[in-house]
Amino acid sequence: MTEIILHNYVESLFAEKIRLILGHKKLDWKWVVIPMMPPRPELTALTGGNRRTPIMQIGADVYCDSALMAATLERIAPQHTLYPDGHHAMIDTVAQWGDSNLFWAAIAYLYQTDGVLVALSQKTPEQVQQYKEDRAGLLKSRPLTGFAETKATLSLYLQRLQDMLAGGQPFLFGGAPSLADFCCYHPLWCLRPLPPTAGILEAAPRVLAWMDRVQAIGHGHHSPLSPQDALSVARDAPPSLIPRTTSDIP
Repeated sequence: MTEIILHNYVESLFAEKIRLILGHKKLDWKWVVIPMMPPRPELTALTGGNRRTPIMQIGADVYCDSALMAATLERIAPQHTLYPDGHHAMIDTVAQWGDSNLFWAAIAYLYQTDGVLVALSQKTPEQVQQYKEDRAGLLKSRPLTGFAETKATLSLYLQRLQDMLAGGQPFLFGGAPSLADFCCYHPLWCLRPLPPTAGILEAAPRVLAWMDRVQAIGHGHHSPLSPQDALSVARDAPPSLIPRTTSDIP
């Protein structure tokens, strides 16, 4: 199998989801560090301007959607499955909920506290302003609700995860992690290290213990790769021999 290349930056939530899946599957991969915000000239040359993060590259094949990345990794590396004991429909439903409802609830809470400012405390004022302007454009399609409603929604979602873990199992669907665990973990991952946002998680101790278990999976073995070398891989790669299936459609 051609090496897996992940174009991402450390703070990216969806990149953390894919990094953990790579770790769960014990895959070796290459890490291309990209800027948090455009411009990203080498990545633009690879993707044609798609600004999502992360971008997964396998040879000349480029994947811009994390659900498609997960489905592809499951197909080409079925060991350490994302669907333990089956439960495909239920796992996919919770995974989609984590990537959408839970994600936007966490992002809204992050933006309506001082979480963003703390997360960007090492950036210059100019970089902070650039970040705000960049993300404002992305948030236009998801206008924020009032803070009370935002907090209530996120608290409700945390309680749902608490209830799923009430049986004493280590992960959401039993004794082994599934796609649902990774999709529900990454929206909360950004809240936990920040004092303005970490407190809301304290009311969900089972969720915190579950987060420790997911985090312990790690990112597997990875090594750095330059953006220029990644472009060379794409340029020199033969046509893909990976079969396409309808299951790849998120």
